[in-house]
Amino acid sequence: MWSSFWRSRDRFSLDELRYLTDQLQKVQIVNNVNKNFVIETLRSISELITYGDQHDSNYFDFFMERQVMGEFVRILKVSRIVSISLQLLQTTSIMIQNLKSERAIHYMFSNEHINFLITYTFDFRNEELLSYYISFLRAISGKLDKNTISLLVKTQNEEVVSFPLYVEAIQFASHEESMIRTAVRALTLNVYHVGDESVNRFVAKAPHADYFSNLLTFFQKQCLYLNGMVSETLKNPDSDTTTAILNVVDEIEDNLYYISDVISAGIPEVGRLITVNILQLLIFPLLLPSLQLDAVDDIQIGAITSLYLLCCILRIVKIKDLANTIAASLFCPPEAFVPHSETKLNGHAPDHGHEIQQTENKNVIEVDGCSKKILLSLSSSSLVHPEYIISKGVSRVTLRDALLSYITAGDDLQVLSSLSMLATLLQTKELDETMLDALGILPQRKQHKKLLQQALVGEDLREDQLFSSGRSFIRDGFSCELDGYLQNLKEQYGVACSSLEVGTSPSVHRFQVLDALVSLFCRSNISPETLWDGGWLLRQLLLYSESGFNDQHLELLRDSHKNCTYALLEEARGTWPDLLVTVLRDEWKRCKRAMEAPSPRKELKCMLLPLDKPSFDDVLPNKSSFVAGERMCKVVKVFVLLHQLQIFFLGRALPEQPPTCPPSDIPENSRARNAGLDVSGPKLGSELRLVDAVPCRIAFERGKERHFCVLAISVGAYGWILLAEELPLKKHYGIIRVVAPLASSDPTIDQKYSRWLHLRIRPSTLPFLDPAKLITHGKAKTKAPVDGRWTLSFMDDESCKSALSMILEEIDLQSNEVKKRLKPLLNHEGAIDVPDTSPHPPDDASSSTATPSNSL
Repeated sequence: MWSSFWRSRDRFSLDELRYLTDQLQKVQIVNNVNKNFVIETLRSISELITYGDQHDSNYFDFFMERQVMGEFVRILKVSRIVSISLQLLQTTSIMIQNLKSERAIHYMFSNEHINFLITYTFDFRNEELLSYYISFLRAISGKLDKNTISLLVKTQNEEVVSFPLYVEAIQFASHEESMIRTAVRALTLNVYHVGDESVNRFVAKAPHADYFSNLLTFFQKQCLYLNGMVSETLKNPDSDTTTAILNVVDEIEDNLYYISDVISAGIPEVGRLITVNILQLLIFPLLLPSLQLDAVDDIQIGAITSLYLLCCILRIVKIKDLANTIAASLFCPPEAFVPHSETKLNGHAPDHGHEIQQTENKNVIEVDGCSKKILLSLSSSSLVHPEYIISKGVSRVTLRDALLSYITAGDDLQVLSSLSMLATLLQTKELDETMLDALGILPQRKQHKKLLQQALVGEDLREDQLFSSGRSFIRDGFSCELDGYLQNLKEQYGVACSSLEVGTSPSVHRFQVLDALVSLFCRSNISPETLWDGGWLLRQLLLYSESGFNDQHLELLRDSHKNCTYALLEEARGTWPDLLVTVLRDEWKRCKRAMEAPSPRKELKCMLLPLDKPSFDDVLPNKSSFVAGERMCKVVKVFVLLHQLQIFFLGRALPEQPPTCPPSDIPENSRARNAGLDVSGPKLGSELRLVDAVPCRIAFERGKERHFCVLAISVGAYGWILLAEELPLKKHYGIIRVVAPLASSDPTIDQKYSRWLHLRIRPSTLPFLDPAKLITHGKAKTKAPVDGRWTLSFMDDESCKSALSMILEEIDLQSNEVKKRLKPLLNHEGAIDVPDTSPHPPDDASSSTATPSNSL
């Protein structure tokens, strides 16, 4: 038999197919002796059938005439060898994937051979066999349409009673291997998108409808696992855990996109099942209760993770009823979603602390002290008296109140999460405008558009309402739609809402949101990037005018802007004045892009990661120039945001660049001019005049003292301390050997040796501002750089004092030049009066001071 098999024949011929089929029919049992022959025969037959389908129909005619698929099934029955099962599944998959003619596909599906293979009891303990089996099922699903799908189902009274392909596949929907889960989901989507009504009814009724609840249960476990990782990362930030979080986030978002694809298939009952399961298995029992401000022991997920998941669901799963139900739920107190007795699910259950200013698990506001102040702030624009809220207990505080509380009193991540939630609600197209109005986040332009439309159709609307400042909006349709969703919450899900906010005017809710945002801009313990997100949200809500604010809002914003202006002036004499204007111009463009962007800059996953990660392994001292540089950048970012908001409130367009003065020319009597330098500044190895230089000695290495002439110069906003080596043959001229930044040099005469002058030497630039280092900065920690220290020794006390005076004078000139360039910006609308010169501060204050708070 073996010699006849390997005889010379035309490989791609009908005779070859006939010969292989004859040989296969002779096999009565498969064992270790003939298994290789059977495997090769199966593989060769699949190649010939695929070739014949594209070149000669006689091949497939022979395939049908000799019932070769029946032979495949028979071989499977007489074999107990795994390699035969593998080859058979692979052979059948290849044929199904590559067959092009409808006649061939219909034949493959029209008998029970395919269903037999689908339902055959394979030993799936073999992972490779399971992989081939899932690929086989997916290959079949790829050929489904309204004609072929009917060949794989059994019907009774025009109703599908059996669909092995779908039923067997969904058993692996929650498999631990992601590739298998992906293949199963692709298969189910192929089934749903066929659009067969009877099949749609089959998948949407019990017991097969359990697939959707199981899908959400599996998703719920992933959410709990994510929460555990987030909680651990916030306690112990580490790059490895951050990478693990991002991997879990990708899988969670993939799951939601799959759910969205299922909904897009347009099966109404499936959409309803998904909505109900998302609400009952995830949102009501798990996500919404975590937003409450008081500690509850059985809360299983943190507020930040909960807000991230809510944002993802709203952005990805586009179901109108789901979006509006979530929005309506925000008017209920968190306790409405906490059952009296709750069984804990498997997964991480974080502990809850007692302070809102802490991490993921500490999202509590006590009903005294700070919490009372928060509630007073939230209720300042409300029809409900704040003392009434406090006296009745925290249960009166709704989920919407909790979101605003995170903005006014939460830590950085809580603020970012709450802002992301409001921004997501604002951008959810499935959400009714009346619901946005009820939440207080309907953009002013949409309010005016709605009022104009009502006026055009002849509804009862006064002119003063149409052109009002937004403080008196009509409520037609608002209460009706919100009440409808709240009634549905009670009837369908047993969630009763007795909040006093339900009957409150939308204008009150709107001013509560504005109160929270204005309060945010007055906070100094929030990162500038998060404040930018708050600025984006504020610009979405308001038109180009101050009309949306009351006098208190405007006063707070102006005071905060003034404080930031003073902080910016401090930086002009701080550690990095030479980079201040450059950073300001760069951040101006970045902030303008962020404010005018159609959506917030950050991805949702950012709210799960620590915001203030240390840049270096070592802890830097507060007086380090790198710490001062980071502080300077933060001051600039906050100032730019508040300044652009001021321009926005005045109804003016933002310029592309901030209004600053151009660099000044070098004065004729300056030290830089006397030394023969131009605007390009000093260069190592170049020659200069030593007119104002002071001779000194310095040792850069132990025991190797060198003689130099020290010279401090400033050219515009830049300044340097130069060490030049005097030329022996050219009197009063020297060669520049060392160049160091002038700013932050902090010159100090030694208290014991009055001829010694101590200088601090910072780097010439910051690593996070250097484009060459920007890619690696922040991703991997490096050793912290250390500022240099020089000690210059002079011939006498007078020379030392002369050098000190020279350096201080040049620092003043540099600082005044920076202030002069900033003057048009800082004097905007008479914010503050910037003097042309500033007195020199005391020696102990010559280094950069701490950043003033931008809050009152």
